[in-house]
Amino acid sequence: MSTLVVTVDRGDDIRRKVGVEAPVVGWEAVSDLATEVGLADPEDSRVNCLLEALRVTRDLREEGEEATVAVASGTAEGVVAADRAVARQIDELVDEHDPESVIVVIDSAEDERLVPIIESRVRVDSVDRVVVRQAHDLESTYYLLKQFLADEELRGTILVPIGLTLVTFPILSMLAGTAVAVAAITAVLGGFFLYKGLGVDDYLEDLPSQARDAFYSGRVSIVTYVVAAGLALIGIFAGVLGVSGLAAAGVIISSMAFVFHSVPWLALSAMTASTGRLFDEVIRSEELSNAYLNLPFGIIATGIVIRGFSAYFLQRAGAIGPMVTPELRIGAFAMNSFPLTAEERLAVFVVGGVLVSLVGVRIAAYLSGTSLPDHEPID
Repeated sequence: MSTLVVTVDRGDDIRRKVGVEAPVVGWEAVSDLATEVGLADPEDSRVNCLLEALRVTRDLREEGEEATVAVASGTAEGVVAADRAVARQIDELVDEHDPESVIVVIDSAEDERLVPIIESRVRVDSVDRVVVRQAHDLESTYYLLKQFLADEELRGTILVPIGLTLVTFPILSMLAGTAVAVAAITAVLGGFFLYKGLGVDDYLEDLPSQARDAFYSGRVSIVTYVVAAGLALIGIFAGVLGVSGLAAAGVIISSMAFVFHSVPWLALSAMTASTGRLFDEVIRSEELSNAYLNLPFGIIATGIVIRGFSAYFLQRAGAIGPMVTPELRIGAFAMNSFPLTAEERLAVFVVGGVLVSLVGVRIAAYLSGTSLPDHEPID
């Protein structure tokens, strides 16, 4: 009776660590592979899986069976590609050795999903799942904890927030109540996770050196950034003042009022900062880039559209009055002023934003010396 003892590596970890292409067949080849994988990563459970395949092969040979040990591996290009790679290798092994049955040795639930693929090609007598005993012991948990506590960065990132939460929560609960304590701690933890997740700490770490370089190199943007920050603060203050008169309004109307009053200043702030970047780019490269030229117009267009939508909600709620068109006189032609409904006001702002954006694209294309692509007419 001939038996194929095969261990599968769905994620192709073996090839990435030691550079050996699968399939690997034979006692000597698999023994050498186990040694190479163990030397490359002694903590990898794949080493135990290879050794278990060798042990099963040895036991079968001692019982008088004809046993062949092999390793099949997938790829790291995706689940479907990995499963098809394993299927091709199993077909090769079956064609070459013509086994009557297969014993599959695995070390994870992910690899176990390959068993039906193998069963579709040859009879599977057994599935031997290798579990590293130490991974379930208290000794392993203690070792991992010890490694974790020795890492200064991990301690500061995880233990410090947990410690502050445990200390602050009872104090806030006694002073302001449980609901306030939970809300405050949740907000602080959310801000901290965003701070770390978005890489704000790395940006702030590089900010002093960038500011110093900007001062020494005489960049215009350092001044425009300061002006932009001041305009942003004015915008926030204007938004708060706009909301202060709507104490009885709901959350949506208050938010729209804040946006309506702050957006012009915030758009002016962003446009000032982008203009400084544009001047720096011109001074440094003496060329005008479409991206930098389009940015101020894009900011203006976005600000117009956002203000239009916020004005729509406020006018529908009666928080602001309708927009009145100016009286127009051109020669014999005269048009009296008239109020716009909320929908007409929104349409004017949206069309204005689109027009500003299109004008920006044309101006950017003209100043940068490029032309817009001409499309052939469709028959």
